Formats: sequence, structure tokens, C-alpha cells
Amino acid sequence: MAFSLIRLLVLDLIVAALIPIALCQSEAPSPAADSCNGIFLSYAYTSGAKIPPNLNSDPTEQPYRFESTLTVLNNGLEELKSWRVFVGFQHKEYLVSASGAVLANGTSLPATVGGGVIFAGYPSTDLKTAIETAGDTTQMQVQVQFVGTQFGVGSPNVPMPTNVSLVNDGFVCPKPTMQGTSEMQVCCTKDSNYKSNVSSDDEFLPRQNGDLTIMYDVTRTYESSYWAQITISNHNPLGRLDDWKLSWDWMKGEFINSMKGAYPDIVDTTDCIFGEQGQYYQDLDFSNVLNCERRPTIIDLPPTKANDTTLGLIPFCCRNGTILPPTMDPSKSTSVFQMNVYKMPPDLNRSELSPPQNWNISGTLNPDYQCGSPVRVSPSEFTDTSGLPSNSTAVASWQVVCNITQPKGASPKCCVSFSAYYNESVVPCKTCACGCPSTPSQTCSTTAAAILLPSEALLVPFENRTALTKAWAELKHLTIPNPMPCGDNCGVSINWHLYTDYSRGWTARITIFNWGESSYVDWFAAVEMDKAAPGFEKMYSFNATALDGVNNTIFMQGIEGLNYLVAETDAANPKKDPRVPGKQQSVISFTKKPTPGINVAGGAGFPSKVFFNGEECSLPSVLPTSSSYKKSPAMTISVLLLIVVLMLMQQ
Repeated sequence: MAFSLIRLLVLDLIVAALIPIALCQSEAPSPAADSCNGIFLSYAYTSGAKIPPNLNSDPTEQPYRFESTLTVLNNGLEELKSWRVFVGFQHKEYLVSASGAVLANGTSLPATVGGGVIFAGYPSTDLKTAIETAGDTTQMQVQVQFVGTQFGVGSPNVPMPTNVSLVNDGFVCPKPTMQGTSEMQVCCTKDSNYKSNVSSDDEFLPRQNGDLTIMYDVTRTYESSYWAQITISNHNPLGRLDDWKLSWDWMKGEFINSMKGAYPDIVDTTDCIFGEQGQYYQDLDFSNVLNCERRPTIIDLPPTKANDTTLGLIPFCCRNGTILPPTMDPSKSTSVFQMNVYKMPPDLNRSELSPPQNWNISGTLNPDYQCGSPVRVSPSEFTDTSGLPSNSTAVASWQVVCNITQPKGASPKCCVSFSAYYNESVVPCKTCACGCPSTPSQTCSTTAAAILLPSEALLVPFENRTALTKAWAELKHLTIPNPMPCGDNCGVSINWHLYTDYSRGWTARITIFNWGESSYVDWFAAVEMDKAAPGFEKMYSFNATALDGVNNTIFMQGIEGLNYLVAETDAANPKKDPRVPGKQQSVISFTKKPTPGINVAGGAGFPSKVFFNGEECSLPSVLPTSSSYKKSPAMTISVLLLIVVLMLMQQ
């Protein structure tokens, strides 16, 4: 008995001695949560393990599972609305799941995040203060649990990010401090120099500007469903969408029952019938439901459905997916549709509303857009459809902001060739300007520079230019690479030809070729002239205007009756002659009065950027030279010799 008491006493003494040590180890130096009077962030690595395959020969490529926790705690005086946090992942991380957050760039998980990524809160987007919640951390704090794969960092090393910081406007975050080897902490505080137009009393964040915005307005709500109106608005003077496709992720099992003004690209109810939706809505006729995919893709309707009583009668709908820039036609820079959405438990009440996440929009031969996460804004107002002098408001509104981006490794979709009155040769589009063939043949080089061309070669498809190109190279004593360079692989090419240059002005001729299978209705182009734009006078076959405040840019479009760039077609004798591209052409004139001393032939007469339907085109890396130009019959003789050579080759 005495021995047992002695053992218990010794154990108590040991525990008592270890408690201070444990407390000392768990205490974190500044910035600890309790000493942070701002937004406290913590990234803690919790566990990891080696996973197959075993790559002993290359340890840097060995995959490891990792689990970590991101903590965002509002210890400030104001509510943090729509929190966003950057995590600087650096070990080629592949994120499988993130509870309580989504990727702010609209990418669905799983996704590669090795270069660092911004997370946005979902479903808890806003974090309240301790003052307004009496210290309730469930409303002040969110913890995001990460599960993913990283490469090359095995035990005992810890795969920590380079940085963690708050990216909401108006905050400053110092460099994070490490707590041991597995936790990173930082306290972000209000920036005293930041001037905000939002007061702390505002219930919603202000609407943001972007190249394109999407409004998600809930207009009617019921216990188990609601109606939403989606408005896509283009704000970029050079942005455009053709055949737009809009997609998102449902996060809570929602599905689309019906739509007006747009339609799913696939009508599919399989996931509902065999899923929890079918079990809950047992009396619902799913043969009338439109789409049950977790990530649906929505497309616009043709104009013939604009007045359809079932699918149409929505203002700004039904335009075949075309959204023009506001500089071209403000009335056609918006697209609208409505849909009836069914919800799932436990969100079955009128006020439980949540927008879909991970938005993406794309088009054909259009810029690439990256969309942020939905942000709750003040309810949108709509004019009364009955004609009464009053407005109605949405039940709830969210805004998605999308901006034009250039994805890493993406290729242009159009290209430009240069030519001039002082040189017989055309500087063609670059080799593989719009991407190389996936399986290039042995007779095509993806690295060889494009060969100078005669002007006639621009009128025929690339596969029919070989004879012209070789004959011209021989006449001009140009080196012919072996194998010959691959084509530009562009659906649209544009030739900029410096036409004349005289004492008081100069002119150029622009020709747009469509080598694709689809025609372009209401096409437009734009050229950025770094030095010559102030002297722009007019275009003769296109409508053109200089854009105010847009980098010396001249915007052009087809005049009425010539706004249709047709697709490539067969020649009159398709068995003998090559296919014929769709073509539009105009001369553009400039005066030298506002640009004295301008060196037109020296480079100022060529654009520094060219756009077609909002897509920036690939430009040649060199300009036409004047070294080979002579005031003699040389040009005529060369052309005649080329014609003779081609006639002999065809015999």
C-alpha cells in the first residue's frame, strides 16, 4: 500500500515537472493569436506520408501525401468580408481537397497549386468580430483542412509554403514567422494609408470592375427552389465572346429544373435519378428536369428562340453566344438568362441561398478569362416590366469578376504578316504561330524560321504554298531549309502592307483572311500604333475610330453589309485549284501633321499589337527591309519569272 502511494506521488511530481515544459513548447511568440489585433493567419503542417510509386532513382519526384490546416481568425474591430488568403505552395503541390474554401481563380479541385494560390472562403465567406459575437470563434474564425500531394520533401523535412498572407484590400501583412518547423504565423493589420470608399457600416462590398462581370441575382425564392437571373456584361473595349460557354460547380447538390434564355449543352438527369436528389424528390418528374451535373455547361440560344414563350422572351438573350465589346455596340455587350434551381437538405428554407462556385467562361477565337469567386453585393435593381414607374430588387445578389489572362504555354489564335511597297517579299506569320502540330511530319520543321513569300502566296492555304515558296526562294537566292518550316496553323491571318509614304502622310492596307470552317459575324480588329496613332485619318472600306485612353489603339469593323467574314470555301474548280479563304480588305490613311519626323518605313508604320475579335495575334519578329529595293524593272521581271516557273511545274 505504501509502495503504491509512493509510486503515485512520484508520477504526480513527474507530470507536474513536465507541464511547464509542455506549456513552454506550445506557447508561440509574437504574432500569436491572442496578441494580434488584426487578422491572424496560421498555416500548420499536420501529417504526411510517402505514397507510391517509389522513385528511389529520383527523390525530387517522389510523391508524398500531406495534410495541413489554414486558420483565419478575425481579431480586428471590423467584419472581414469575403476573406481571401494567399498560400505560397512551392513543392509542386497537387491539392485534392480544401474544406471551407475554394480556389479564388475559379479552378475546381483537385488542381495543381505548386506556384502558390489564393483561397476564398466558402461557405463561410465573412468573419465577424469578437465584439459583435461576444468572442464566438465559430463566427470569428475558419479553419481550412488541406489534403494533397507534394513532391520531393520527405521526413524529417517539412513541406512548408514560402508565405501566407491576406490579400483583401486595405491590409498589410509582414513576413510570417516560423513556430518550430511545422507552423507559420502572421498578423495582418489595417493599412493606415489605404483609402476605402466602403464604411464599416456597409452591409455589402461594392461592385468591382473587370473585363467581364457576371451577376447572379436571385429574383424569387421558395422553400426548396429559387429562380436566378444571370447577367454577363462585357466591359473591355477589345473583349469579345463568340459561342460563349459558361460553367460552374454546384456545391450543395443543386440541380437545374428549367431555363429561359439559355440551355445546358447536355440535358442529363442521370445523377439525380440515381443520386440523393432522386431519393428526396420522389414525386418530381425528372424527365422534365434539364441538368443534374455537378458542373453544368450553359450555352446561348439562337435568335430564332428569342420570342419563344417557353425558352425565350428574356431581354438580351438568344444571340448565338455572341457578346460584343461596348465600343462596337453597347446593346450587344450583355447576355442574360434565367434558371429555376432546386436545393437539397439542409438548405430547405427561403433565406438559405448560396451561389455556385468555380466559374469559367470561354468562347471560340476569343481571349481567355479567369474568373474570381462570387462576392455578395447589394441587391440588383430591375425596372418594372409592367411599365410602372418603380424598380424591383433582387432577393440576393452576387458578383463574379472575370479578367482577360494569358495562360502559361497558350498559343495565339491569329497571326500577322508584314509587307511594304519597298520590298517584293512578304514577311510571313511565324512558324507554328498558333501552335505546332501534335505529330509533325518528317517533312516539316517546327523550329525553322518561316521563309519570305511572294505576295501571291498569301492568297492560298499553307499546304499549297510550297511550290510558290521554293520558286521565290530560288529567284531571291534565299536559303531553303530542309525540312521546310511548318505552317502557322492559325484560323485567321492578317496582312499589314505599308502602301505609300509621302511628305504629308502615308497609307497602309490591311487584309484579313479566314482559313477556318466558321464564318465571323460582326467581326472586329484593332491595331496598336505606338507613334502613328495621333495621325490616324480614316479607313475606306471599314468603319474605324481611335479609342480614347487605350494605348494608341485604332478600332475597326466591317461597314453594314461587309461585317461578315466568310469561311474558307472551295475554288471554282476544286479538283485543280486550292481552297479560297474568306477575305476583307481596306486602306487606312494617316497624316504626318501631328507626328512630325515620323519614320514610317523604319518601323513606325507597322503596328506593335494586332487584335482580332479580342484575341491578340502573333506578330513577325522582323520588319520588311528596303535594302533589296531598286528603282528598276526588277520587280516585274521577278514576278514574270515566277509565273513561268510555276507554269512549267504544272505541266
